[in-house]
Amino acid sequence: MRTRRVLVTSALAAVFAAAPLGAATAEPFPDTIPIPTGSLPEGIATGTGTSIYAGSRADGSVWMGDLRTGEGGILVEGTEGRMAVGIKVEHGLLFVSGGTFGDAYIHDARTGEEVAVLDLTDGPAFINDVTVTEDAAYFTNSMAAELYAVELVDGMPTGDVTTLPLTGDWEQVAGFNANGIAATPDGSTLLVINSTTGILYHVDPMTGEARAVDTGGADLTQGDGILLRGKTLYVVRNRSNAIVELQMAPDHLSATVVATLTDPDFDVPTTIAAHGSRLYVVNARFTAPPGPTTEHDIVKVDGE
Repeated sequence: MRTRRVLVTSALAAVFAAAPLGAATAEPFPDTIPIPTGSLPEGIATGTGTSIYAGSRADGSVWMGDLRTGEGGILVEGTEGRMAVGIKVEHGLLFVSGGTFGDAYIHDARTGEEVAVLDLTDGPAFINDVTVTEDAAYFTNSMAAELYAVELVDGMPTGDVTTLPLTGDWEQVAGFNANGIAATPDGSTLLVINSTTGILYHVDPMTGEARAVDTGGADLTQGDGILLRGKTLYVVRNRSNAIVELQMAPDHLSATVVATLTDPDFDVPTTIAAHGSRLYVVNARFTAPPGPTTEHDIVKVDGE
């Protein structure tokens, strides 16, 4: 286990003043919400009220919008040498996974002001997703068998980063490994999906010891973002254009498939977020040629 301290810095605020994207819709909570073209999104998160966020793998920018109206604009400006992959909003902060750069970024979720830049690893990296508890933010690395715990005190990062090697049942294979991550409400258990093997793991957040969850042979390959709501776990299977809904056992060591959710608006969805009873995914469109005119959107999961 490796622990190190990094400097927590603050930069000028990125003011949420960009022009809305497109015209306002008359339909409240539209089925699809356009986000910036060419942004190569992968992560989304819901915040307070009807706010929703989407990150850009292209330049690290973060878009903020309104689920009710479908309108939005750039909250965090893009910059060279940054990516925004998985994101979460907790404690009034926006936590951003930095992809191939091995970093994590933390911003004020309302203003976009930079709160911290954290160097998670200097080794092989694709910092892919993040989950946040009362006392830590945990980041996955799809290229290494380890998690990174960023210490929080009163909801704010202290600058301490602890590397947690994934041990026990964890199986590291060629390709992408640790991807989506979720925490139980009390923070005592982490759930992590391995994209390539499709194995779901129960991980001890103190030690990194992983135990394979018995899912009854469910196919969770291409597993990307995950969302835990009570005892229900949603696993997004990106290129399969599906979400697998599982009922978790009380100890989170076994699960049963309840349903598979699909929607004609899916186009390689990657991550999932909730607002009330509604579920939303973002279309990463991995199969579409990337470019400045490639369209992307957020989809309300309703099967229509």
